[in-house]
Amino acid sequence: MTFTYPAVFTPHEDGKGYHAFFPDLECCEADGPDLEDAIENARDAACNWITVEMEEFDSDLPFSTHVEDIKLEEGQLVKMISVRIKLLPDND
Repeated sequence: MTFTYPAVFTPHEDGKGYHAFFPDLECCEADGPDLEDAIENARDAACNWITVEMEEFDSDLPFSTHVEDIKLEEGQLVKMISVRIKLLPDND
């Protein structure tokens, strides 16, 4: 399955790298020394968050917020992050 969520990227104050968070995925955050690495780290963080949520909590995943509904502060940008997770049948 493929899941897509918006991530908000904020440049670090020292100008070196970015911090990312997902408005829809509670406590799902990542950092990177540049935007490309921050995007990849955000993708990994989202993949881990979704996998844990599905495996341990068996809950419904949150809906994805529309990009135009996200209020950004100066310097922030939004990127849609897609993750593909292969669902395996239970081996119990």
